[in-house]
Amino acid sequence: MEGGRPMMTVNSSPAVAANAEGEEIEVLETTDINPVAPEDQWKSLFDQYDPDNSGFISTERFRDLLATHGSELDPHKLEVLLALTNGNADGKICYQDFVNLMSNKRSNSFRRAILQGSRQLRGCSLRDEVGLGLSQRLVRHVAYETLPREVDRKWYFDSYTYCPPPWLILTITIAEVVVFMYYGFQLDRLVLQVSSPSFLKSPLPYHPQLRAQAWRYLSYIFMHTGIEHLGLNMAMQLLVGVPLEMVHGALRIGLVYMCGVLAGSLAVSVTDMTAPVVGSSGGVYALVSAHLANVVMNWSGMKCQFKLFRMAMALVCMSVEFGRAVWLRFYPPAFPPCPNPSFVAHLGGVLVGLTLGVVVLQNYEQRLQQQTLFWIFFCVYTLFVLCAVFWNVFAYSLLDVRLPPPP
Repeated sequence: MEGGRPMMTVNSSPAVAANAEGEEIEVLETTDINPVAPEDQWKSLFDQYDPDNSGFISTERFRDLLATHGSELDPHKLEVLLALTNGNADGKICYQDFVNLMSNKRSNSFRRAILQGSRQLRGCSLRDEVGLGLSQRLVRHVAYETLPREVDRKWYFDSYTYCPPPWLILTITIAEVVVFMYYGFQLDRLVLQVSSPSFLKSPLPYHPQLRAQAWRYLSYIFMHTGIEHLGLNMAMQLLVGVPLEMVHGALRIGLVYMCGVLAGSLAVSVTDMTAPVVGSSGGVYALVSAHLANVVMNWSGMKCQFKLFRMAMALVCMSVEFGRAVWLRFYPPAFPPCPNPSFVAHLGGVLVGLTLGVVVLQNYEQRLQQQTLFWIFFCVYTLFVLCAVFWNVFAYSLLDVRLPPPP
């Protein structure tokens, strides 16, 4: 047992399927053989159902194989494989298909094969299962909060083991709280720290006069203007970011988060050239906007409870935090002529979430490097970053922008 879940003996995944007309779907990714069942063992098992050594077994025999060895598979994966087999109009499975079916990773053709077969998963839905432990109920809740398809929910429910835990968002949040408390005691204030004359003297915030210090385009997320700023960002970051990381992993969520952070500071340096930047709103808004857009695009499939109320609350929190940032930007600054921190970073995060973030979240367990739309948005984002870098190098002098003195 690990994390309150039974450990799997074998994982299953299709890499090649057939559509309704019998046309083969091209393999979109290769997978490694499960170390507990090397290929020679799969070959031996396959030969038992292929006595003529034709290299193919019928879907009927594959059902017999699943019936015989089904106890070795997680129940929801067995159900999904049966549904996939029923949807295979070609009527046979070759050896390489079989190896991919019984291997460790799912391929991009998996969901398409299910949909093209026009088959529904049999048995009760994941929500109707009883007798689950606390950790299993949490995983089930996260599955329904973030995934729009029952096939993905069941696959995720059987695969997730809390190893690794959602460490990235938790680590970032803890670091933000620690930095905030440190400067709270140093500045002797917790509310509206930005009004302290020493606030921007930290090496963390982005400041236009110090834009050559490249780390500031990312490190500004650890500084917040006050406890209300930190509280709203931390609430959205934990309530949305942690479940997303549990499903999509630290690499994907970290990519969306850091792209939002970098886009936020660069957007400020291009559109609000004299203002500093603090707060994690760029990364937070990238995650939240990507999640909300994913919910809207898959509205009928999302089975999360009170989804309309939850979406309204998320929009209210985002609006309140953004409104506070706009108000603060035009409030008389504590140390003129430097203005208060800009609100444009929020908009940069939203744009990243609605483009790059949506693509990342929509394609559960599919390799990003094999997704055309991902590369289109990533190239557009990279072009924006390069243009913003050149802007920061040349535009300030060409436009003769009068910058505030360094803190």
